[in-house]
Amino acid sequence: MTENTKRSAELYERAEKVIPGGVTANIKSMEPHPIFMEKAQGSKLYDVDQNEYIDYLLSYGALILGHGNNHVYEAVMNQMREAGTTIFGTPHELETIMAEKLISLYPGIEMVRFTNSGLEATLLALRTARAFTGKPKIAKFEGHYHGGYDQVLLSVNHDHENAGEADQPNAVPESLGLPDYYQQNTVVLPFNDLESTEKLLRTHAEELSAIIMEPVQAGFIPAEQGFIKGLRDLTEELGILLIVDEVKTGFRLSLGGAQAIYGIEPDLTALGKVLGGGFPVGTLGGKAEIMGVLSPCRGTGFMTPGGEADKKPKPLFHSGTYNGHPTVLAAGLATIEILESSGVMEGLFSTTNLLRNELEELYERYDIPMQTIGMGSIFNILLTKETIMNDRDMKKANTPLRKALDYELLNQGIYTKPLNRYSLSTAHTEEDLRNTVRAHEESIQKVVVHQQS
Repeated sequence: MTENTKRSAELYERAEKVIPGGVTANIKSMEPHPIFMEKAQGSKLYDVDQNEYIDYLLSYGALILGHGNNHVYEAVMNQMREAGTTIFGTPHELETIMAEKLISLYPGIEMVRFTNSGLEATLLALRTARAFTGKPKIAKFEGHYHGGYDQVLLSVNHDHENAGEADQPNAVPESLGLPDYYQQNTVVLPFNDLESTEKLLRTHAEELSAIIMEPVQAGFIPAEQGFIKGLRDLTEELGILLIVDEVKTGFRLSLGGAQAIYGIEPDLTALGKVLGGGFPVGTLGGKAEIMGVLSPCRGTGFMTPGGEADKKPKPLFHSGTYNGHPTVLAAGLATIEILESSGVMEGLFSTTNLLRNELEELYERYDIPMQTIGMGSIFNILLTKETIMNDRDMKKANTPLRKALDYELLNQGIYTKPLNRYSLSTAHTEEDLRNTVRAHEESIQKVVVHQQS
């Protein structure tokens, strides 16, 4: 990799002088340096050293149509030309059109508020839950990621030494700068373990406003049907709101996300990634009764001047200059329009399953324990035959070998950040799949067969 990406190394050295760690988000960092991209088209990325890659990162799953989709481009350009501006700073019709579309697709959504990222959507979900229930604590699952803010940056990729027992996990900070308050007010639950989860929920029910969860942990470890159905029943019984974080799974498992597949109606739903068509976006949707606490009609917010402000009750405050950005919503609606076209989602899932099957057959031929796990158009490669149900099970996989293969795959023109999941797009072709399987075989021969000989 170092030999093939010399220009990236130079740009990284330059970036380190003005950007902490040389990256604008920690997740973009990788050893010995990140690869700097210059352009992209369809299923391909091209770096500053003129290397071509088949892209399976797809901006962490956001680009379900691949790079540079013409329909999305035209929608964006038409919106800006017709509106005469990039943003109004006022309500506009696209907000209502997108809200109506999401309500029609997602079982748990009756009303919508827009944000600028999935992180903001989950943050707003938790505030809304606390406001609606009047209870201070929240619960999350071990290994689940909901954004880089204080209350949920706990027990994501945790230190097993401090994690506690599997049936009663500790809240382990994932970053410097987290106040003790959040450890004390966040209950960590064991994923795919309904019995242990029920015990913890019954213990803390009087304090818990909500549970937030990824229906598919990290985008590739699915909740068991019985687990997620049992969790929905429990939360309804105990008066705890269920927040489903579909930032990764929205539109990638079905047009109605994971909740449509599992047959549940969460109280609140967070969306992002695919919804923006390549632009930054987030959405909080939920039941009308709960979402009603966001309405400014309930009272006057603190940013509204005037002598009457202090005489009215305060609503839940939520704002943002770029919320419901018309250009972003135009891109998102264009993306959904394509995904709703006949055969598109089915074709995407078929392509994904074909790649999964061919990779599993390849590794089997080389007698390497391996499985692909995931749903819809996302999956990950785990070098183990052991059952993977949650974050703790991940230690069963041969992570060092997977990492070595991923770095060799970069040399072979297959791009995803080492150890990351694979996301497919409608732009991936049968030729891409053949080249991907070939690249995996070349990597196996160089990393595994060469070491054995």
